[in-house]
Amino acid sequence: MFKQFDKLYGIDLGTSNTVIFEKGKGIVLNEPTVIAFNQHTGELLAAGAEAQAMIGRAPAHVDITYPLMNGVISNFEKTSSMLKYFIKKIQGRSSFLRSSQIYITVPCGITNVQKRAIEETVVHKGARKAIAVEEPLAAALGSGINLDEPIGHLVLDIGGGNCQVAVLSLGGIVASHTIPRAGMSIDRDIMDYVKKQYNLEIGERTAEEIKKQIGTAIRTSEERTIEIRGRNVIDGLPRSIRLASSEIFIVVNDFLTVLVEAIRATLELCPPELAGDVMEQGILLCGGGALLEGIDERIRAETGVPVHIADDPLGCTALGTGMMLGENRLPSRAAMLSDHLQEAANEQ
Repeated sequence: MFKQFDKLYGIDLGTSNTVIFEKGKGIVLNEPTVIAFNQHTGELLAAGAEAQAMIGRAPAHVDITYPLMNGVISNFEKTSSMLKYFIKKIQGRSSFLRSSQIYITVPCGITNVQKRAIEETVVHKGARKAIAVEEPLAAALGSGINLDEPIGHLVLDIGGGNCQVAVLSLGGIVASHTIPRAGMSIDRDIMDYVKKQYNLEIGERTAEEIKKQIGTAIRTSEERTIEIRGRNVIDGLPRSIRLASSEIFIVVNDFLTVLVEAIRATLELCPPELAGDVMEQGILLCGGGALLEGIDERIRAETGVPVHIADDPLGCTALGTGMMLGENRLPSRAAMLSDHLQEAANEQ
């Protein structure tokens, strides 16, 4: 099926991170979904970690942006330039995607027009074929779920731009719910809290570090603190403060309440048999948000359903696209899904 292609890539294109799987090599790139342009010349200056390091430190003529918003491409030209930059970094040469086939992830629930736009963007940049795959399906495969069975599985993908709740069975999505809040919205909430509570402005990277170091989804008896630095909004001078984990719990709590409601709303759309399967199989957490301390315990307590965190929550979606490329043996139903996607690509 794949002999006519020199390169086979599975790309998990996320709002905050992009992960690329290459057939025969595994995951070859994991970089922030950030791009830096020179506004005067239109020149691409950097992408990924290099561009992220410029946030808050670049001169005014350097435009640093996230080309995806809430899991959906908001700027196709910048997104394709970023992918070209990443592939060149992997290949070590200027050819982009010539003679390549790309499986690229998209949020569940987007329209066919949006899917086709993503596929055509990649093909326009030189790929022979591009196939859009819904993220929960890829994440389930990459986490070892057998999609061949008539058993319901609930996948909760907490990404950077959105959260996706999907119930899967027989290789397809039975019910799903997407909320436009996720890891990056938590960062913004932390920034707003520090500004309102302490009159201190901090950047996105500092907020993310706060979330990683002392962020928690449950109340804990052990209080942890972190010292942060920022700019005093009153006099404009640098200042440092110390934040406690109990404060960040209050900030995160509202987001977690919305997340649990999304799980309940999705289960309400399912047939009773599948809801019973989910109660037995549990909820699979993936995406960067699955790394938030205590989030599995919180969701288990709120829903009464067992919760499991994927072995590689950040890489399982890209790994799932790699399985669709034929890197690993697919369950027969998922293989049928892959063949169907391949037929759709050949019709383009």
